[in-house]
Amino acid sequence: MKFADTLKTLPEFAGEQLVLTDGSGAEVAVIANAPGTAGSFRVYAHLAQQYGAINAEAAAEGLAIFAEHTEDASRNPGRHPNIDRLIAILTTGISLNARII
Repeated sequence: MKFADTLKTLPEFAGEQLVLTDGSGAEVAVIANAPGTAGSFRVYAHLAQQYGAINAEAAAEGLAIFAEHTEDASRNPGRHPNIDRLIAILTTGISLNARII
């Protein structure tokens, strides 16, 4: 299934941005709920709701959701930073906390 099709099956979330923090509470990234990143916002919000954090299991599901974009990110590191982050979490096993504001 393509990303756009899978995205339609995910719940919508209210909020302007999703803030990712590491285990010490330091901000790692912010994903805006805005054109260009709204899909990533929705995927990460869904993963955080399902898993309680963005852990390795959540990252694996996220990479499956991103579908064809995951393949592109693997071939072009840096092009899709929100997917690159999931790849790093899957590789390292280091979880991130997420909150919507």
